[in-house]
Amino acid sequence: MEKADILSRARDYLAKETDTAFKAEVEKLMAADNLKELEDRFYRDLEFGTGGLRGLIGGGYNRMNSYVVRRATQGMCDYINATVQGKALSACVAYDSRHYSETFALDTALIFAANGIKAYLFSSLRPTPELSYAIRRLNADTGVVVTASHNPPAYNGYKAYWNDGAQVIAPHDTGIIERVGQVSAIKVMPQAEALAKGLLVMIDKEIDEPYVQMVKNQLFRPELFRRLAKDVKIVFTPLHGTGGMHFERVMGDLGLSITTVPEQREPDGDFPTVGYPNPEEAAALKLALELGRQVKADVVMATDPDADRLGIAVPDGQGDFALITGNQLGSLHADYILLSRQELGRMPKRPATIRSIVTTELQRRIAEGYGAECQECLTGFKWIADLMRRFEETGRDFVYGTEESYGYLVETEVRDKDGISAAAMTAEMTLYWRSRGKSLLQRLDDLYLEHGYHQEVGISKYFAGASGMDIMQGIMATYRKAQPKQLGGIAVQRIRDIKTGLTWETAKPGTTAKVVLPASDVIQWYLADGTLVTVRPSGTEPKIKFYILACTAVVDSKLPGAAQRLAAAKAASAVKVAAIEADIRQVIG
Repeated sequence: MEKADILSRARDYLAKETDTAFKAEVEKLMAADNLKELEDRFYRDLEFGTGGLRGLIGGGYNRMNSYVVRRATQGMCDYINATVQGKALSACVAYDSRHYSETFALDTALIFAANGIKAYLFSSLRPTPELSYAIRRLNADTGVVVTASHNPPAYNGYKAYWNDGAQVIAPHDTGIIERVGQVSAIKVMPQAEALAKGLLVMIDKEIDEPYVQMVKNQLFRPELFRRLAKDVKIVFTPLHGTGGMHFERVMGDLGLSITTVPEQREPDGDFPTVGYPNPEEAAALKLALELGRQVKADVVMATDPDADRLGIAVPDGQGDFALITGNQLGSLHADYILLSRQELGRMPKRPATIRSIVTTELQRRIAEGYGAECQECLTGFKWIADLMRRFEETGRDFVYGTEESYGYLVETEVRDKDGISAAAMTAEMTLYWRSRGKSLLQRLDDLYLEHGYHQEVGISKYFAGASGMDIMQGIMATYRKAQPKQLGGIAVQRIRDIKTGLTWETAKPGTTAKVVLPASDVIQWYLADGTLVTVRPSGTEPKIKFYILACTAVVDSKLPGAAQRLAAAKAASAVKVAAIEADIRQVIG
């Protein structure tokens, strides 16, 4: 990008930004002639990805700041006013514990108000799933939650929702982006005026109470809590985010003993005790695991800053804790929910689960074992919500949805992943298997013995800066130009390119079939042994992601020595995955 273009965009931004701190950042960079940093801030505008807007907090068009948030909201207002007519319009707005979240949320609500759209704004921070719930309960037309989920402290974000409580997808996402690009003036309204005119309405308990009750209503066996809850200890951490209030309330109502990590209980946008507030990362659970060992907890649970993700660890039977992956917990959930519906006579006529295309194949095998469908969708919970909507149109009955990145949904009243309801279901599932003399790890081994051992490994490589996108696009283009014939020494039998919408057998490259998924920059390689390898650039971060989903059969698992055969299958999978990862590392370094 030429210097003149960078400086022109910087001056344009300074003329539009009203926040003095963000303006000062850019002015300081211009005074220092720091072109490298200026280019990173202005070489592009933040765009809607799988989770809406997300980026580093700071001044510039490629940053999260007051102007970018107001412009995005004005574009949303223009689109909604043009698209939804003949009724009074409304929106719900929530925010998490990150820096500037409250400011960005108020900015968002006041711009809705200035455009004649009544804004329901939570009076303090709330989990993302409660925002989705509020949209549906209040019959709102749209919604926004200000959060960067599990990203580092320097980030913030902005998730846009539609009237079904799900994040926006086509045509609304592209429609909003187009309107955002056309914004020439941003309407504003003072807070006092918005309140006086009833265009800004503060909400809290009127949504909190029914949400908490809804979470408890999803449970199958309340009697388990009355009988066993007093003997179960749970250690919990909200990782300085929004999860504490509802988690402690729900679990307390169920009679469970909860010990919250004191150093991480209060909301704090600096996330001072963790480098990365992500329950997928073992390091983020360090304090919770230490406390779990001290109190001899039966399960350790963690939610991310906006409480839509859940991570857990359980005793490993050898005096320590084992971390449960998102794929494993999702499989345990699917098994427990379908088993419970079957045992209690509550299985619907056409039960169906949903998983993303990079989520373990074990879940499909579990669902089909109970006579349920398992449908797949693109990565991102908005696509799970889209399938839920289509289930309602086609007579299918949604029973569970999940993706490997620690996102789970056990209800239909929310149309996004919900770490609070997933935690409650996990607690009940723990009690259920305890009542039958099993741990969650033992039940997971049962599933492996029945369906084969499944090992899932994710590989990510960051490519930040203006050149990062070019590098990632180059990697994807190289793969499309010369598809690998094998990975880890295992032949590639079938290829699915979701960007081109085609799939084909490698033995018949000229014969293709269409992919029944929306176009997305994803390539998948199906290997001869049943392993699936996927590559895609992230929609929310400057990185490329690979997913290895390996499966190894456990031969004669019902015969004596099943534990040994399972151990052999695990060892074989580890060798296979290591070889595939080595091939991937040759490409990305």
